[in-house]
Amino acid sequence: MDEEALAELGAYVAAAQPDKVSASSVANGELTLQAPATEVVKLLTFLRDDANCQFKQLISVCGVDWPQRERRFDVVYNLLSLTHNQRIRVKVETDEATPVPSVTGVFSSANWYEREVWDLLGVMFADHPDLRRLLSDYGFEGHPLRKDFPLTGYLEVRYDDEEKRIVRQPVSLPQEMRRFDYLSPWEGADYVLPGDEKAEEV
Repeated sequence: MDEEALAELGAYVAAAQPDKVSASSVANGELTLQAPATEVVKLLTFLRDDANCQFKQLISVCGVDWPQRERRFDVVYNLLSLTHNQRIRVKVETDEATPVPSVTGVFSSANWYEREVWDLLGVMFADHPDLRRLLSDYGFEGHPLRKDFPLTGYLEVRYDDEEKRIVRQPVSLPQEMRRFDYLSPWEGADYVLPGDEKAEEV
């Protein structure tokens, strides 16, 4: 679909729902609507039911972490209209403490998508029927897709052969003692490197 038609669709939705669309943009052949988090249920309901939209399928719900922002999270809804062969993206912003209304009443497929966003980023969804972790283990601490989550995590989970059970312990990163000669590679080492003993002396 060309960008002009996408811009027209964005203008139509913004005119029909002026209090629910705060911005509309087309970039790289994709239409994105920015909306207040409190209005996302009404906006997605309009996009699903309006005859000119008919976005009947929720393709995904995902999150983006912008730690430098006051409202650090974007929650992104990707919708598809098979009737009009169009896609649309709806973005809302939130912070760590403010829940986003759940859209499971509009799209039942949002159930697991919202659970995934909660599990990996810690975004709360108000009125979700079963908001619990989806991918990480029971008792997992933190949310691993946040930018401030340590790459190693907080706990190491492994099977202990001696105890014959799975153990959880704080992550430690021991490094074996290694010998460094700190010589420049251009100067060469003061000992014979493996394989050099075969070289002919000049």
